Formats: sequence, C-alpha cells, structure tokens
Amino acid sequence: MPCVLIVEDEPDVREFMELLLQTSGYETMTAPNGLEALEQMRHRKPCVVLLDLMMPVMNGWEFREHQLAEASIADVPVVCVSAVFDPLQVRQRMHVPCVRKPVEFPELLQNVANACNGGHDH
Repeated sequence: MPCVLIVEDEPDVREFMELLLQTSGYETMTAPNGLEALEQMRHRKPCVVLLDLMMPVMNGWEFREHQLAEASIADVPVVCVSAVFDPLQVRQRMHVPCVRKPVEFPELLQNVANACNGGHDH
C-alpha cells in the first residue's frame, strides 16, 4: 500500500488529511514539522510528502532544502499545501506542485496519485 507523509502543524488539518487519504487507500505517516518529517523519512520512504510551508521548528522551505541535500530521500516527490503562499510562486521557487488551503480534495488526491503512481524514474 502506498504511504503518504503528511507534514502539517495543525492537528485538525493533519487528522482530516490523514482520514481522507486512508479512506482513499493510502497508508499515512504524519509529522508536525519538517524536522520530524526528515526523521521519519530516514526510517521509511513515503511515495509522496504533503508539505505545509508555515510550521514551527522547521518550516516547509527549510525541510525541502534539507531533503534535497540528503541523497537517500532527495528523490521523494513533494506536494506543497499552503494557505499563505501563491501556488504558482511556490512552484517556481520549490519546483514542486502546490495546492491551496482550504484543500480541494479531488485536486489533492490527483496530486498524490500522480506522485505515487508515476513521476519516478525508478
């Protein structure tokens, strides 16, 4: 079963996304910030990371820098989820797809499906 890592500091949003993905046939892991997300990824590689940008401890931008610097996890696809930043600007800066909060679930699931069922060279 494909596994999705949800990196989100708001417990309600995290649980809601987790429930949505689980009922759609995905296994989930969650982290409240980028630092914990990196730790989890070192133990188990998800097929995609759903990444909030505004978080305490380590935000989404910092997470992405660290992720790309670690060869073992650099290739894991990321989909950013943000209420604050313009999705187009995020795409240009981070080179990843971005969905706006409040999340449109069909769009989110499509991004997850694209990342987990393809988009990989290996």
